Amino acid sequence: MTVGYTRADWESLADRLLLAVRPYASPSHALVDLPGPVSRSGAWSDGLEGYARTFLLAAFRVAGAGGADPHGLLPWYARGLAAGTDPASPERWPTLHERRQARVEAASVAIALHETRPWLWDALDEPVRERVVHWLSAFIGTSGYDNNWIWFQNIAEAFLRTVGGPWSKEDIERNLRQHEGWYVGGGWYSDGGSGGGRRQNFDYYSGWAMQFYPLWYSRILGERPDPAWLERLRAFLGEARHLVGSGGAPLFQGRSLTYRFAMLAPFWTGALFGATPLPPGQTRRLAGRVVRHFVDGGSVDARGLLPIGWHGPYPRIRQLYSGPGSPYWASKAFAGLLLPPDDPVWTEPEQPLPAERSDAVVSLRAPGWVVSSTVDDGIVRIANHGSDHLWDRHAEVDDPFYKRHAYATHAAPDLSDRAHREPLDSHVALLDPTGRPSHRGRIERVAQGSHWAVSRCRAMWLHPSGAGAPAAGWYGIRTGPWLTTASALRGPVEVRLVRVDGARVPEPLGEDPEAHWPAEAGPWRVHLGGWAVAGDRVAVDSGEGWARASADGLTGAVYALRGFDDAGVSESDGANPLGARSAVPWARTRAAATPGDVLAAAVVLTGNDRGLPTLPAVEVRDGAVTVRWPGGEVDEVPFD
Repeated sequence: MTVGYTRADWESLADRLLLAVRPYASPSHALVDLPGPVSRSGAWSDGLEGYARTFLLAAFRVAGAGGADPHGLLPWYARGLAAGTDPASPERWPTLHERRQARVEAASVAIALHETRPWLWDALDEPVRERVVHWLSAFIGTSGYDNNWIWFQNIAEAFLRTVGGPWSKEDIERNLRQHEGWYVGGGWYSDGGSGGGRRQNFDYYSGWAMQFYPLWYSRILGERPDPAWLERLRAFLGEARHLVGSGGAPLFQGRSLTYRFAMLAPFWTGALFGATPLPPGQTRRLAGRVVRHFVDGGSVDARGLLPIGWHGPYPRIRQLYSGPGSPYWASKAFAGLLLPPDDPVWTEPEQPLPAERSDAVVSLRAPGWVVSSTVDDGIVRIANHGSDHLWDRHAEVDDPFYKRHAYATHAAPDLSDRAHREPLDSHVALLDPTGRPSHRGRIERVAQGSHWAVSRCRAMWLHPSGAGAPAAGWYGIRTGPWLTTASALRGPVEVRLVRVDGARVPEPLGEDPEAHWPAEAGPWRVHLGGWAVAGDRVAVDSGEGWARASADGLTGAVYALRGFDDAGVSESDGANPLGARSAVPWARTRAAATPGDVLAAAVVLTGNDRGLPTLPAVEVRDGAVTVRWPGGEVDEVPFD
């Protein structure tokens, strides 16, 4: 039996990560210039990021040990603090006005200073403390934060308040109102609004930012947290624990995935603040399995560094704001070290994760996800009918981290340039006369039940010439008909349903794509993509109405159930973060789509392939679809 991660294991990993970055520090340690691609903020800002995020890890490590510091972490970071805030130093940090990214890092610095207050802050020379206060004070009076960034300001100003520095009640109250406005229920926050009053930005920021920072804000001030925040965190964790595979693989969805095990931050926060439904032994098991999943998977390289990637290095996973220090947001995963060694989290026996207990389907209403987990392979899959991360524009190229119909713990979307232009995996598309697939666009929710969800979107294509693009860097868009799609899940199988809607669905007021973009006249064929399966080698096979791909013990397959004629597999090299080669099984129609017809396919992802499964049956009658499963279960899925 595999022994779980102990507190000593966590401390050892923290030490390994912290000591590994030292060779990349500037002479006074104010800037930690790690190897890797430079962010859009530039190398200067990236150096601050490398300092701030590892300083947070050092703070959790030393504070968790009651000030014991065998590696001299705090003196090392104190020296960097003095140089970074000294305007005359060649290693000075960018101010919060010179680089906006510095505002993100200010929050890590503030939390680290709070947690190490008796050993570091209280021991600093007064001129250094004054410079730190001055550097953080640039936050005061700034505004315009439209997502989790509100909390960087609140955290910094909370710390300033506790050391007698300036702060703004107006800033704090404005940000708290915004935070409240992004709460959607069930413990979930949208990471900001989505335009038109929509709130559909769901990803790991719901946990490692929107749940984490409010409670640390209270901790810094020494105040009891808002009871609503505690209840929301408890509710969130009750659902989020279903998004981790039995072996510790987290769901591969959303931006900033290179932060890896930072997704543990809300779980430790729940344990610290007594706001978790997880038994102590389940918290330890979940956290230990997640970090072991990444460490064993190669996330820490031979130098002891966390490169940009998921398991090993994979630069395509990054966003433009990500630099070589960005992965050290993973430091938040070590907040559990603040729990004393005799806490039940460290002493009670481990308890199984939900994905280990029994096959289950869980409907998460807030993000619009239906979750299916299976015990025999430990895989968690979601059908996505509610998270699109679309901001103010109606028409936008699909982001593979948000717009796919399905995500999983053991599969990832292809991230090549072609996959961005022509989405295929876990996707439903209309093929224009040239064979170009449509994008999903904004997700409009229709209905959601215990085992199914329904949504619709306006099909849209990238205009190959870019004609009609309103600004440099934008694609031209052609719009098409509305597509209604649905997912019904049981075990490793998703029944994916598709209907092309001939009748026009009413648009939200003031957002009519036809006012801005040319229409695509058709005819269109329907194309449905299954999971992208990745590995060093991929085996593929197909036949009449079915296609499958296998790699490293994982199999993805598509089986036509209604309306699809052809099936095949598309293969790619270097497109997927989980393997050198990837393959996507698919099904498509030969004839043009008929508005009103419902098409169906079974989409399978399994780590326990037993060949052709017994397939569910699909019946369509009067705008409703009935899915009859081999085990006798029945799902009634409303399409109207």
